[in-house]
Amino acid sequence: MIGEVEEEFRDSVAHISAEGKRVWFFPKKPKGYFYNLRSYLSWVYLTVFFTLPFIKFHGAPLFMLNVIDRIYILFGVRFWPQDFFIFVLGMLIFVVFIILFTVIFGRVFCGWVCPQTIFMEMVFRKIEYGLEGDRKAQMALRTQPWNSKTLTRRILKIILFFAVSFAIANTFLMYIIGSDAVWNIATEPVSHHVGGFLAIVIFSLVFFFIYYWFREQVCLIVCPYGRMQGVMLDKNSIAVTYDHVRGEPRTKHIKKTADQPHGDCVDCLECIRVCPTGIDIRNGLQLECVNCTACMDACDTVMEKTHREKGLIRYASENSVLTKTKLKLNRRIVAYSLVLLALISVEAFLLITRSELEVNSVRTRNTLFTVEPDGKIGNLYNIKLINKTSNEMNIEFRIEGKHASFDWIGHQNKLQSGEMKNGELFIYVPVDELPSQRNDVKLEIYSNGELKATENLVLLAPNKLNRP
Repeated sequence: MIGEVEEEFRDSVAHISAEGKRVWFFPKKPKGYFYNLRSYLSWVYLTVFFTLPFIKFHGAPLFMLNVIDRIYILFGVRFWPQDFFIFVLGMLIFVVFIILFTVIFGRVFCGWVCPQTIFMEMVFRKIEYGLEGDRKAQMALRTQPWNSKTLTRRILKIILFFAVSFAIANTFLMYIIGSDAVWNIATEPVSHHVGGFLAIVIFSLVFFFIYYWFREQVCLIVCPYGRMQGVMLDKNSIAVTYDHVRGEPRTKHIKKTADQPHGDCVDCLECIRVCPTGIDIRNGLQLECVNCTACMDACDTVMEKTHREKGLIRYASENSVLTKTKLKLNRRIVAYSLVLLALISVEAFLLITRSELEVNSVRTRNTLFTVEPDGKIGNLYNIKLINKTSNEMNIEFRIEGKHASFDWIGHQNKLQSGEMKNGELFIYVPVDELPSQRNDVKLEIYSNGELKATENLVLLAPNKLNRP
């Protein structure tokens, strides 16, 4: 109860007992409107997660973050180490978006989209409910002596949890090295892919450990976003909030009487029983709350049974509960929005102007020019080409407005996807097309007749008195 009781609950956390031991939670299975919405969203989420690595575009994965080979593909667009600044800026935009989203809507990301919540609550927890029953059955099973029934359930639970963890680990690895590479690891001898095999085993064990034992501790202890929200939220941020103005004082009496006025909260404790992090939402905004809406559904069900208005626990800000007003723009929201808009504009410009072919050229050191027997003037450049696309390029050099010929020493004019070629390029131009000693020209690089990149060069030539 904000403003009415001492906030002694903030001196401890729900998942650690007074003796310093971990408190195991057995949340009651949620039911209701918001839980159904989250379930539908999780089906879409899981479908995308398990199918996206298999979708290809021009022979390459649609989405891949290969930090090992430094290949990053986002929705069919391939980024190389040379584009790392674009990728970093994209990550920065994502962080700023999350901050802005949190400032306005609190920790909604955690409850609705976070992979930890999706897998824990919508996959592993449902397996647990199916094997061990709801809250009371799980608590009873934990205290029962070992017998064939409890042992069978525990072994089956371990097998199913590890099987799902194994599937997640393989899919997760596909996002890093690609589905083809993971398939090769699975079908070829282990000796051919020792590193990949160990990666799958380690990832599987890590995911199994997280979802079988560590569970909500990820959100309460490990997750940096959970720690960040403490400095990002304010009294205008929307979060899962208990309306203490309407709900207090609490009473277990169902009917209101004139001589004993009370709030709508009947102190049924259902909001605590369904909470996956074990908090009492009625104590106010807490760091452990992941905005999963389980308490909202539980409270709405009780309100229906007691013929009270729903929404005692709802999405609201602290100020809106006190003043009955809606969220208004403030300086922080405006500032974050402007920063986000500026970053998105810069990122869009970089993506639009990003060349599919990166070109770096420099005149070879200690060289001027050569005069060829046919009267052409030769200039030697060191040139590096990088194909940033998923397709092969057939490279063709041209000099704008000149009849030039080229000799790329030691290289064929084919550039494979992601290939980088670094070599010396001889450029020959008729002397009568080079009017001065220093001639500014534009080198054009084509692939299959399409202009891919341009480079400004200076071609040197003899002065008019020394020309052949």
